[in-house]
Amino acid sequence: MIQRVSSSIDSASEPAISEAKTARVQVDATLAGMRLDRALAQLLPEHSRARIQGWIEQGHVQLNDQVQTRVRQAVLPGDWLEVQMQPDEKSRAYEPEPVDFVVLEQTDHWLVVDKQAGLVVHPGAGNWKATLLNGLLARYPGAAHVARAGIVHRLDKDTSGLMVVAKTETAQTHLVRQLQERTVKRQYRALVHGWLAKSALVIDRPIGRDPKVPVRMSVTARGPSKPALTHVSCVRHARLAGQPVSEVCCELHTGRTHQIRVHMASIKHPLVGDVLYGGQLLAGVSRQMLHAEKLTFIDPQTEAPVHFESALPADMAALWQQLQDEPRRGAT
Repeated sequence: MIQRVSSSIDSASEPAISEAKTARVQVDATLAGMRLDRALAQLLPEHSRARIQGWIEQGHVQLNDQVQTRVRQAVLPGDWLEVQMQPDEKSRAYEPEPVDFVVLEQTDHWLVVDKQAGLVVHPGAGNWKATLLNGLLARYPGAAHVARAGIVHRLDKDTSGLMVVAKTETAQTHLVRQLQERTVKRQYRALVHGWLAKSALVIDRPIGRDPKVPVRMSVTARGPSKPALTHVSCVRHARLAGQPVSEVCCELHTGRTHQIRVHMASIKHPLVGDVLYGGQLLAGVSRQMLHAEKLTFIDPQTEAPVHFESALPADMAALWQQLQDEPRRGAT
């Protein structure tokens, strides 16, 4: 029989820990000679063995009141094990943290961010720290009282440009409703492979999770999909590093994950630099060439429309200088 003297967590699934807590357990005969990490995995089944190994190696486990850092240390009947269970990354995801980001304009009710490429908007798997949300909580203490620190819509990590963030719950509700009613106007500038045959087109294809590649979205997903509508205008045809490319403007009428990237790839014109969806890293490009350049919404306080524009960031502007214009012609 396993004797558990004190443990602050009893869930059958591995929980998130927001602060250090202590568990003190005793080894019985059934665990005699077992490795320390395996014994603790048996005694504390709500935590993964990998997490327990980390606690041991970091010096957060004591064996008979002595710190033990060897996961292979054998345990004996009657041994006492004390574990200082450390907060995990997920539990610390919503803490204030200094993060650089540009605010173009703000009122008491909202602010408009010109997000740089490389900045993650919201904490998630693999990116629990240094996100825009963490930065908002640090710069605007009141954001802690608004869901998701006021974030209304998101941009991908490697997409740059304009976002509106609410400062109050009332403003957030108003802005979310505008998104649902499609009165928020969002225009993006992008560079895609190949020459678009039409000067303007509408892509109306539902988007769902790609069952084969979890990080990808797809217009051919067999599972649940959501309606997605993108208006695309071809600005010009050009060449980059000898390859045909098109400069395009995309206007979102819905806001699905990776929408522009998925829709452009679905018509065989993936974004330059978007390797996840078939794009290539031409001319030193290190990310997808996508920038949220225009944003219009109704001010929740005044009910008047407000409009913002963002110039191409330095990496895209430099790439645009390398484009060699081509006469408009059929798609390749």
